[in-house]
Amino acid sequence: MVMEFRASRERNLDTYGDIMRLKPLSILLAGLTLAANAQAASPLTFSKLWTANSATAGFLSEIPAFDAATNTVWVAGVNGVDVLNALSGSLVQHIDTTAFGSINSVAIHNGMAAFAMESTVRTDPGQVVFFDTLSRTQNGAAITVGALPDMLTFTPDGSKLLVANEATPTTYGTLASTSATGTRSYNPAVNDPVGSVSIIDMGTRTVAATATFAGVTQTGSNLRLNTGMDFEPEYITVNADGSRAFVSLQEANGMAVLNLSTNTFEKVVGLGAKDFSQPGNQIDPLNNGTTAFISPNVKGLYMPDGMAAFDKNGVTYVVMANEGDFREDDADRSAASSYGAASPLNNLRVSNTDSSTVAGELYTAGARSFSIRDVDGNLVFDSGDTLDKEAALRGIYDDGRSRDKGVEPEGVELMEIGGRTFAFIGLERTLKAAIAVYDITDPANASFIDMIVTDGDRAPEGLKGFSIGGVNYLAIANEGSGATLSSTSVYQLAAVPEPETYAMLLAGLGMVGFMAKRRKSVN
Repeated sequence: MVMEFRASRERNLDTYGDIMRLKPLSILLAGLTLAANAQAASPLTFSKLWTANSATAGFLSEIPAFDAATNTVWVAGVNGVDVLNALSGSLVQHIDTTAFGSINSVAIHNGMAAFAMESTVRTDPGQVVFFDTLSRTQNGAAITVGALPDMLTFTPDGSKLLVANEATPTTYGTLASTSATGTRSYNPAVNDPVGSVSIIDMGTRTVAATATFAGVTQTGSNLRLNTGMDFEPEYITVNADGSRAFVSLQEANGMAVLNLSTNTFEKVVGLGAKDFSQPGNQIDPLNNGTTAFISPNVKGLYMPDGMAAFDKNGVTYVVMANEGDFREDDADRSAASSYGAASPLNNLRVSNTDSSTVAGELYTAGARSFSIRDVDGNLVFDSGDTLDKEAALRGIYDDGRSRDKGVEPEGVELMEIGGRTFAFIGLERTLKAAIAVYDITDPANASFIDMIVTDGDRAPEGLKGFSIGGVNYLAIANEGSGATLSSTSVYQLAAVPEPETYAMLLAGLGMVGFMAKRRKSVN
């Protein structure tokens, strides 16, 4: 038996040597060099794993969360939560939440799911309801928070749960005055609940504090005030050590910094305005069926929706999706023609509280981009006009949104894959669901990588990255998708080997060739 094994092994070695002589090493080297050059263009690959359409009437896929204990994706959508198998998309259970109100968001930490529940009278206090992810049943009593809890998130260690109470009024403030140049100011709303962040101590399951904005220092520029509403917290992200949270005040064009040691706001930062007349910041302002990007004398208020924080070399950065948003009744916006603008800007929708008849003083909602800022709100990077233009190149730019906010970047998710940091930016207003992918490993020099486009899906609202068995995935909740109106899709993500990896392969093959040649000379 031993002799037969040796003979077989020697025959196999001789066969390998014959193969190496029949297929010259130069061909292998050339093939791998081409592969290395091709792969170097994109450090990330993605492939759709599944798409699930909700079977529940009235359900809209909005915010996904991942539970590592059960490998399930929990999707919040107005009247309940769909719990889906993360690897197949099959429905595990639909949780009806209508008894608590309307669900706006879900977050999960260590087997505990938290639901943000809006009251049936939205100016009344809302609730946070907890569910155990194993039994999928309610865990403990509901906790009362501020009006219209729109989003919630756990701190990294799970000790606190932060709830963004948007507190939108039912009726906004009426027009107070109009300046000589047309800039308008609005009265406070009669019934406007105080915008706030509820800080829940998860150890005691109580509201430890409610952070509000009265008397908080205001810095920066273009902070949008006198709009007929209070500050309305939209989204929260927390830094790595859990010491501070950053809160988007979308309609106010601001970011609030929340100290989690004192549970109070340190400051509110006005995020400034983007100059669309500058190179690399072009927009298409005209809904005429033709996409044409120009550099008009117009500025865009950033007004971020989704945000995500990450640390790089000990420095915290905040990534923002600059969607833009006006009041729900749209009374704080007008066509630019009312400020003297002529075609092609006449139909552009601009802010009444910021625009004027002075040349160049037109301010739109949103920057049609995503940004990276430091903790003081200083701009580190902005994607310029790339998102709109990439959508146009792929034939998915919705020209019907040109006068509004373009592709409307809405959601943000960050993931570490293959030693690099990637940002995924959901674009709400494209003809097909689209997620822009950026490498932000070097925050000041972030680079566009690719765009995930899903046929049949529309209006991605929320994103969630997760990992199972060392494999990375991205869940995308789409509000509007075909006849079903709602869907959730999951993509599998993988890092492409760096060029250095191919160099090592080439070097290894070179050694194999050398050994084969040496063996031949010895024989």
